[in-house]
Amino acid sequence: MTVKLGINPITWMNDDLPWLGGDTPLDTILSEARTSGYRGIEMGGKFPRQAAALRSLLDGHGLELVSGWYDGRILDREVNEEFDAVLPHLTLLRDLGCKVVVYADTSRGRHEGIAAPISLRPRLAADEWTAYGRKITALAERMATFGIGMAFHHHMGTIVETDQEIDGLMAASGPAVGLLFDTGHCMFAGGDPQRLLARHLDRVVHVHCKDVRRPMLNRARSEDMSFQDAFLGGIFTVPGDGCVDFPPLLRMLHDRGYQGWLVVEAEQDPAKAHPLTYAKLGYANLLRLAVSAGFEVETAPAVTDVPQ
Repeated sequence: MTVKLGINPITWMNDDLPWLGGDTPLDTILSEARTSGYRGIEMGGKFPRQAAALRSLLDGHGLELVSGWYDGRILDREVNEEFDAVLPHLTLLRDLGCKVVVYADTSRGRHEGIAAPISLRPRLAADEWTAYGRKITALAERMATFGIGMAFHHHMGTIVETDQEIDGLMAASGPAVGLLFDTGHCMFAGGDPQRLLARHLDRVVHVHCKDVRRPMLNRARSEDMSFQDAFLGGIFTVPGDGCVDFPPLLRMLHDRGYQGWLVVEAEQDPAKAHPLTYAKLGYANLLRLAVSAGFEVETAPAVTDVPQ
């Protein structure tokens, strides 16, 4: 099985909190991602939204566009309204050759609650799941017809956060709703990455490789910290630098035939976690782990071969 290694620009800058690395030039982000060895990068807030301009920029750094996050509102909107809202984003991703969109349902106020205790995040009632599953399936099917698959991102502070909620989503929705498996968000939510992945291997279409520092995880959950305070405190880090047991996860993905991107995504304070240092560490560790799991990794050409 062949995979590519990518990175999210949140290593350098945080779109939710622009004061975290917001002054870092986009050229620096792309150059350092490429220097670190990555084949591709996910979308960030500083990226141009015109396909030709973005393609030229990425080609100049020898990078591919992996995918891009979208703040979904399907819980609060009708399917046609939501599809129309996301269509420009889908079009950009499709034009750049992406296979999936990173879709997180941020209805009921994830962004407004980023600084609130994690216990106060929005939830679905038991009697809402069936209707929600129909809506999200209809939206995912529209996306698939357009040419982009849905990679639903379970995420702290949203209506699909815990392992049980992911189970509920998968049970209520059809196969067009692919799962973005995120190791770090699973653990932060109190879940078990190996058991969660084993249950939903067939639905995984995208993977975020985020490690977790155990002392900060324990503190964040025991003190009911906010998502913001937890990552500023260092709960997340790159693969191989925390307590996530990646080898069995990657072996499961390999044995099931996963082919796609493995993405390093580890939001940290760039003033504390030097971006280039952690980007290189994440690449080296994930490359080693992926190869050990049996994957063939489609590596990027040497930096000196990148067209100028």
